[in-house]
Amino acid sequence: MQSEYEDDLMHWAFIYIKGNELSQAKRILQRVLDIAENPQTRAKANYLMSTVCSDPVEKRGYLENTLALDPTYPEARRALAILDGKLKLNEIVNPDALPVPVAGTEKSAADRFTCPKCGARMVFDGDGKTLICEHCSRNQTLSNTAPQFAQDFALAMATSKGHTTPVMKKTFRCQGCGANFILPAGQISTVCAYCGSAHVISLTKELIEPDSIIPMGLNKAQAVQIFDTWMTKHGLKNGSALIEPKGVYLPVWTFDLMGDIPWNGMVYRNKQRIPVSGDENSSFYNIPIPAVDRLSDLLPRLLAELDTTNAPAYDERYLAGWPAEVHEQSMADASLDARQQAVERTRAKILSERGYIEDLSYSSANLSILSFRLLLFPIWYSSYPLQGRDYRVVINGQNGKVYGETKHRGLLGWFEGLFEENS
Repeated sequence: MQSEYEDDLMHWAFIYIKGNELSQAKRILQRVLDIAENPQTRAKANYLMSTVCSDPVEKRGYLENTLALDPTYPEARRALAILDGKLKLNEIVNPDALPVPVAGTEKSAADRFTCPKCGARMVFDGDGKTLICEHCSRNQTLSNTAPQFAQDFALAMATSKGHTTPVMKKTFRCQGCGANFILPAGQISTVCAYCGSAHVISLTKELIEPDSIIPMGLNKAQAVQIFDTWMTKHGLKNGSALIEPKGVYLPVWTFDLMGDIPWNGMVYRNKQRIPVSGDENSSFYNIPIPAVDRLSDLLPRLLAELDTTNAPAYDERYLAGWPAEVHEQSMADASLDARQQAVERTRAKILSERGYIEDLSYSSANLSILSFRLLLFPIWYSSYPLQGRDYRVVINGQNGKVYGETKHRGLLGWFEGLFEENS
C-alpha cells in the first residue's frame, strides 16, 4: 500500500510535470523510486520518469521497468510502441472525435480461385484443407498457414483500428432477413445462409479483415448425416422435415486479459458475521465474444468450446463457395463484454473456492486487456417446422457438436429445451 509520504511525493511530481518543471519532477520521482516498495507505486513512478526524460535510452529503460512491474500498464505499452516505431503519432485518434468515413464506394480486388485445368470455379471443400473444382473435381490442398498472433489491444485502441473498419470488402445484404455477409471472392451474388433468399444487393464496404479463420471441418454430406442422427435421437425425423442445412462463417472477437481483482465480503463463522477479503491474480485467454446478434442465444454454447490453438491466418480461399457474415459489433464494444465475462468468471471462482459469501464486492480497475483477434468461426445452420413454429438446429463446424431447440410433452404440457450432443 502506498504510504501517505509517497502519496504526497507523487502529488507534487504531477504538479511539477503539469507546470513543465521537469527537473523538479524528476528529482521527486527519483526519491519515490528510492523508498517505495509497493509495485504499483513503483510502476507509476517509472512511467512518469519516462515522460520527463529526453534521452531515448533512458526513456526505454524506465518504460521497460514499468512493464516489468505491471505488464498491463497501457500508457507504458503505448509509449514503448511509439519508441519502437510500431505506432506513429499521426495514427493516434481521439475516440470521442473519430474521423468521418469517406462517402462512396471503391472497387475491391479479389481472386476468382479458378481451376488451373478447366478454368471453372474452385470452392472450399469443407474438409479443413482442400479447394475443389466444381466442374472437373480437381483438388488443390491449401498450404498450412501459420497461426496468426493476436493484436495488441492498447495500440489498436489508440488508433482508428479499434473503433472503425478500415479494409474495403465486397458485402451483400439479404432482402429476406436482413443478414449481412462478406461476398466470397469472385462472386457478385449468392443465396442467404439463413432464409435461402436469392434476392441480394452487393456493395463495397469498409471492414476489418479477420486475423484468423477456423476452416470448415464438415462438408454438406457430413452435416446432413449429423442433423439426421440428431433428429432421429429426439424422435423428430418422422414428424418434421429438416430444412436443407447451410454452412456459414460467423465473426468472433477473442480477448486476452490479465490483472488483479481485489474483493471483500462477509461470512458467518461461529454464529458471527466476519469480514473476509482477498486479491485474485487472474489471467484469461481467448475469451470469445460474438460479433453478430444473430443466433445470440446459441452462440455462447458453441463458443464455450472454441479451440483457436491451430487457427491459421485468414486466407480468402477458405471462403470460396462459403458465405461469411459481416461483424456488427466493434472491437471496442466487444472488449467491454470480455471484461464483464472475466469478472463473472472471477466471481464464480471466488465463490467455488470459499463457499457462500455475503455482500461480495470486487473491483476490476486493475484488469487489463492485453490483446485481441477477429476470427471467423464455422457453423452449419438449419431448422425444422413443428406445430406452427420453426425450431433451430446448429452444428459446430469445428468439432461436429449439435445444439438444437426441441419441444417435448411433459406433466406440465409442452415445454421447449435446448439440447446438445457429440456426434
